[in-house]
Amino acid sequence: MKKIRNMVIALIIGLLMGYIMFSLDNANSPEANKTAGEAFLAENTQKENIITTASGLQYEILTKGEGPSPTATARVTVHYRGTSLEGDEFDSSYSRNAPATFPLNQVISGWTEGLQLMNVGAKYRFFIPSDLAYGERGAGGDIGSNEALIFEVELLSF
Repeated sequence: MKKIRNMVIALIIGLLMGYIMFSLDNANSPEANKTAGEAFLAENTQKENIITTASGLQYEILTKGEGPSPTATARVTVHYRGTSLEGDEFDSSYSRNAPATFPLNQVISGWTEGLQLMNVGAKYRFFIPSDLAYGERGAGGDIGSNEALIFEVELLSF
């Protein structure tokens, strides 16, 4: 019985080590993420419908809205979809079928800046440099250090 237990423990340790090594081999370094983001954003500025702000936030207006825009301290309700530059979705209120409501000054600075450009009913696509997103800290297992991000955001109300 003791021999079987030791074999199971050895198997579990081997699987964990393999998983960790595989994850590390496939993870991009913070420097590689930053370089990839900068290259993507530089190329993106050449596209016809892309607008770039002084901070480096890029956006595309998909649908225009009407009325006033929220301030940085407003409480907003949005639908959104967040992806990596490769298109891998890491979060979506659409897939949860539930819009998100939050104070605008308590999210990443790219969102705070970008949503203030919008009116109710507008839908924008934001291309957010890493320093306006999660920066060096990243976020969970899905957003690496220094990753630029893409969000489609629809402002429902504020």
